[in-house]
Amino acid sequence: MAKRPAPCVGSPAFDPSTRTKDAEARSNALSLLTKDDDLSGAITTWFQLPANDTWTYHAITAVTLPQVQHIVRLGQANGLHAWYAKQQQQQQQQQLQPGDNNDANSRPTPANTLEPPPVPDIDDYIRIFQPTSLTGSALKAFGSNAKRGSVRASVAANLSSKRYVHPGAAQQLSIPKKKPTASLPPNPYFDFWAWSCRNLEWCGPCPESEARPHSHHVLPIFMHHFGCVVPSYESLEVLRIVADGRTVVDMGSGNGYWAFMLRQHGVDVAPVDNAQSEWRVSWVDDTVIMDGARWLSQGKNAGGKDMVLLMVYPVVGGGVGGGVEGGFTRGLMAAYKGDTVAVVGTQNRNGYTSFRDMTFDEYMEREQPEWTKVVQIPVPSFAGKDEALYVYQRGGRATKLGAGETNKT
Repeated sequence: MAKRPAPCVGSPAFDPSTRTKDAEARSNALSLLTKDDDLSGAITTWFQLPANDTWTYHAITAVTLPQVQHIVRLGQANGLHAWYAKQQQQQQQQQLQPGDNNDANSRPTPANTLEPPPVPDIDDYIRIFQPTSLTGSALKAFGSNAKRGSVRASVAANLSSKRYVHPGAAQQLSIPKKKPTASLPPNPYFDFWAWSCRNLEWCGPCPESEARPHSHHVLPIFMHHFGCVVPSYESLEVLRIVADGRTVVDMGSGNGYWAFMLRQHGVDVAPVDNAQSEWRVSWVDDTVIMDGARWLSQGKNAGGKDMVLLMVYPVVGGGVGGGVEGGFTRGLMAAYKGDTVAVVGTQNRNGYTSFRDMTFDEYMEREQPEWTKVVQIPVPSFAGKDEALYVYQRGGRATKLGAGETNKT
């Protein structure tokens, strides 16, 4: 059975396990980001790449580190930070298809964009997801301290309205804040994401940002080095708790960042990926290269009956990449014989994950009525995105939750 090594292309010295524990390396990278907005320098320093690195990152668009650094220096020019548009502008842009999201000509015009949020609002958005925060309380404070009619107020309302924890699991899944000690698993993606929020002037998703027609050139760098979406401390701990000592099979594990981070939280993870996409960095060296449904069907895996099924940013399919729209998610749900499914994906209808025309929770309600929603919690979202962790259970585990319908925390 083929397995994939865990290098960083262009950096023979890079080793994820040792590098994440290197406090000096983290400090040096953070210094470059905070003092000079030097993303290129921070990436080359932390990943031990040559200073003149010109590797081409293919994701959404094709860019090099020097090109992205130049665009970072442009700041707000050409609408690069125009994340929030007035509602009238939104309605016009909602006619765009997901495949049109890179059309620079479709950016909100200066006359229709809202002013970027102030720095304190951005910092408070980041604080929601920090391990040292109690996420639910931090989100409430984010809303209660927002100026009426502000972007911050809209973001708070959006995230609060979608956040859900089943009443039967509320106590168990209330993740306490963590003191910044040496025992706290390092999460370098969070460091780089926090910088991007401040640099790109982003304080979270809301209706005013949902129609944003494209992302930013920084995202391909993040995707290749870390992955499509940032794991928060809360999301990793929720997955650890619902796993309940079982193996989490990370289907479509990509470069393995979520698998790596879950292992730092003491979770046994089996990463599986068909290697359709190429990544500059691989965080784990034991990814099984295989179709997910086929892996589940193997006798020893028993359909994942005693495992948790995790899908992080599941592909939509049906476009230029081939396959059937929604086929990846539907195929795995049909093949899976276990009782706990977790998905990290969009919680709006931008069509980036699983399905082109519905969110994962809408799919579960329409096509999988035997499953009970346990969790829908926001995770740190890159500028222009709106992402969450969903957890569903069935059978005995769902029965133990009780009869409660809703629980906003």
